[in-house]
Amino acid sequence: MDKKLKKLRDFLDEKVALYNSPGFIECDPVRIPHRYVLKEDIEISGFLTAIISWGNRVSILRSAGRMMEVMGRSPFDFIMNHRDPHLKGIDGCFHRTFNATDFLTFIEGLKYLYRNRNGLEGIFSEYKTDDSLQYAIHQLKREFFTGVHLPRTRKHLPDPLAGSAAKRINMFLRWMVRRDDAGVDFGIWKAISPSLLSCPLDVHSGRVAWRLGLLKRRQNDAAAVRELDAFLRKLDPADPVKYDFALFGLGMYERF
Repeated sequence: MDKKLKKLRDFLDEKVALYNSPGFIECDPVRIPHRYVLKEDIEISGFLTAIISWGNRVSILRSAGRMMEVMGRSPFDFIMNHRDPHLKGIDGCFHRTFNATDFLTFIEGLKYLYRNRNGLEGIFSEYKTDDSLQYAIHQLKREFFTGVHLPRTRKHLPDPLAGSAAKRINMFLRWMVRRDDAGVDFGIWKAISPSLLSCPLDVHSGRVAWRLGLLKRRQNDAAAVRELDAFLRKLDPADPVKYDFALFGLGMYERF
């Protein structure tokens, strides 16, 4: 590794150490799945929270909390055992364009996955490739919408093969797969290597990555994710997505 790249890595490693800490949890969407202990509760609450994670973080936490209230003490138990009467009171808008119809569709999609496909982890374990989880995200969308649903609801699950950066699903995957001693990410999907993860790329992290020279592409899409993956894996092949903490912290707190 040349001196310039090492200097950049050392700088980013310092930022990872600063922001990858329990204090990060309080104001971040990852706070919602940290309410739970059961693996499936963590998965389901994390997935639904990630799906609505755009916009103001206070609003995200409030909206995700409302979904958790609907499902009671155990999201997994609700998904697997709910009956029609349990769904009748679900109405209105849950988060911006994610409304009750979308939420009901996601409830049924999750029920299908956990009854027939070994849950969310089963999809990603089956469809991971040797170097990425992006094809598995595509397959998740294909399998998730096997039941009756409105076409509008499909927009809430991104597809990297259609060009999406899939920021929210890549964030969810970081929570489930990445493991260290900091206590932010869960690392409960042991069959998937953190080396396969992709950085959750949005306008903020993309801006920081571009300014640091990690990205040349200015559009935050699937091609930019591949470019950023290649660079971050030079810095740490085993745990490239730890740098999400650095990019986020530099953009959010340091206005880099």
